[in-house]
Amino acid sequence: MSNRVKVIAILVARPNKSEELRSLIDGMVALSRKEPGNLRYDLWRDPTDPDRFVLDELYADTDAVAAHRATPHFQNYAPPIQ
Repeated sequence: MSNRVKVIAILVARPNKSEELRSLIDGMVALSRKEPGNLRYDLWRDPTDPDRFVLDELYADTDAVAAHRATPHFQNYAPPIQ
């Protein structure tokens, strides 16, 4: 049995913020792919809705997901809610 963790995130940009969101997500891709335990990190843009993005992520286990969420690039992307 595999302990892999699959994450699918659908992000929709606010009006007139599509390129800003794209830039933020693009900054995550290369860094996330280099993380230990990251098996896949792909970004897709909906061809019918340029404001909609899909992140397709696969991690070796829950520890790899936790490590990803603790990285500076993830914290910049999605800072903790206080």
